[in-house]
Amino acid sequence: MASAPQSLPLFYNQLEPLSSQAHADFRTKRMDRAPFLVGQHAIPVTVDEFALVQRFMPIVFSSGDDPIPLALMGLNEGVNVFIDAEGKLIEQNFYVPAYIRRYPFLLARLTPDAQELSLCFDPTYEGVGAFDEGEPLFNGTEPSELTKNILQFNETFETAGMRTQQFMVELKESGLLTEGEVTIQPEGSEQPFVYRGFQMVDENKLRDLRGDQLRKMSQNGMLPLLYAHLFSLALMREIFQRQLDRGLMPAPAAL
Repeated sequence: MASAPQSLPLFYNQLEPLSSQAHADFRTKRMDRAPFLVGQHAIPVTVDEFALVQRFMPIVFSSGDDPIPLALMGLNEGVNVFIDAEGKLIEQNFYVPAYIRRYPFLLARLTPDAQELSLCFDPTYEGVGAFDEGEPLFNGTEPSELTKNILQFNETFETAGMRTQQFMVELKESGLLTEGEVTIQPEGSEQPFVYRGFQMVDENKLRDLRGDQLRKMSQNGMLPLLYAHLFSLALMREIFQRQLDRGLMPAPAAL
């Protein structure tokens, strides 16, 4: 296998550059389940997706000095309330984040000093391989229409990722981020469940911003993103209730 980045992102077990020489007979087959999602409770999302994500999942920001936006599919480690034990989506009326939809493909630098990104894939994914059936990734030595579409989707994702990075830089500089805490006390429980280990926008600080600061955030598109995040936090209780309904009793621990 050709050299690939040493640090692999969420979901990926290996990375291999897609090549018309090595993978001329490779095809993709439609999968009705995503086992890699089982037990994944937090998924990275881009700012381009906030408007859709906030309808279904809470949007929070990871802890640490370099936070990223995360969509919560569960409130506890190892819990995903939208996926069953086999990795099947429980409901059809749901927005699947682009980070999930791009798997098993990924644009990556094959070496630390590489200037260009190469289209790679996770060879351990069972939906891509030398199958007799499925959609081909190559027509001879040329990429198929499917592969061109996959490449375009990944390029769009990378562009959205750069916008998200810039948004996070501006959000950190604004001083609006604060350590998050959500307390939920279900009926009949003596003690509340307290969730920490994430960051969120401080509504009081947002409310106290000067007029010129608010105007700048409105003009650069940052303000509606902040409100999408804040509105989405109301879904914390719905996610919690889904866990209870499925017998996935959460513990009062950090996210």
